[in-house]
Amino acid sequence: MISDASTRSQQLGLELWCEDEAGPFQTVPLAGTAWQPEGEPGRYPHEYVRDGTAKLLTLFRPADGHVRVKGVTHTTNEVLHPWLRQELGQIVAALPDMPPAPPDEPQRAAWTRWQDGLTVPITLPATLPPLRILLILDNLSGHLTPSFVLRCFEHGIMPLYTPLSGSWLNMAESIQRILKRRALEGAHPRTPDDIIAWFEAVARAWNRQPTPFVWGGTRAARRARARQRRHALPASGACTRTPLPRLRRSALDKYRSAESAESNADIHVG
Repeated sequence: MISDASTRSQQLGLELWCEDEAGPFQTVPLAGTAWQPEGEPGRYPHEYVRDGTAKLLTLFRPADGHVRVKGVTHTTNEVLHPWLRQELGQIVAALPDMPPAPPDEPQRAAWTRWQDGLTVPITLPATLPPLRILLILDNLSGHLTPSFVLRCFEHGIMPLYTPLSGSWLNMAESIQRILKRRALEGAHPRTPDDIIAWFEAVARAWNRQPTPFVWGGTRAARRARARQRRHALPASGACTRTPLPRLRRSALDKYRSAESAESNADIHVG
C-alpha cells in the first residue's frame, strides 16, 4: 500500500508527504571524512561535556525534494502536534482549488482504498472532505492519537503508517540521513542549540536546490524479479517462471550408453 502511494500518488492527483523524527543527537565529537597528511590522523578531544541532546522533526515532499524541518530538544505530543498542525495547514492552504465535489460514495472510496489489506483499519468519519494528501509516517503512539488523526481527516489528509521494522518504506529516513551527514560529520557541537542551528541551516541550503526522490530503483527491480521467480536462460534474454527440470540418467542408462558407444566404435573400425 505504501509502495503504491509512493509510485502512483501523482497519477491519482494526490500530494505525497513523508514525516519522521530523527535523533537524539548528542553534544559529542562526531567523526567524519577528512583529508589528513600521512602519519597525522585526525584527532578528536578525549574530554568533552555531554550537554543534552537535540532531535529533528521532518516533513519531506519526494516529488520536488523540499523538506520542512524543526529542531527541538523533546518530541512529546505537546511539541510534535502543534508543529504538524501548523506545517500541514500551510501545505493544504497552498494546494490548488479542488473541482466540484463528486458524489459521496466515490469520494469515500478514494479514502477506503488506502485501507485495503489492513488488519485494523482506521475508523473513518461519517462525512469526509475530498482526499488531497497521503502522509507516510511511522506508528509512533503520538501519531495514533484520535485528535491528530481526526484533524488529518478534516484537512483531506490520509495517514499511512509503516509497519514494525518498516522504516525503509519512509523516504523521510533518506533525507534525514543526508541532512545529518552534512550538518554533523566532523563537527563537535557544544550545545543542543548548535545542533538545531546546523540542521536548520543545512535544510535551508538544501531547499535552494532540492533533489526529487523517486521510489524504487535497481534494488526494487531486483526484488520484483525475485518475487516473480524468474529463471534466466542461456543464449538470450529469455527467462522462465519456474526452473526447468534437469534430466537425470540412471546408472543403467549410463552403462547402456557406454556399451552402445563401444559397439559403434567396433563397427566403424571393422
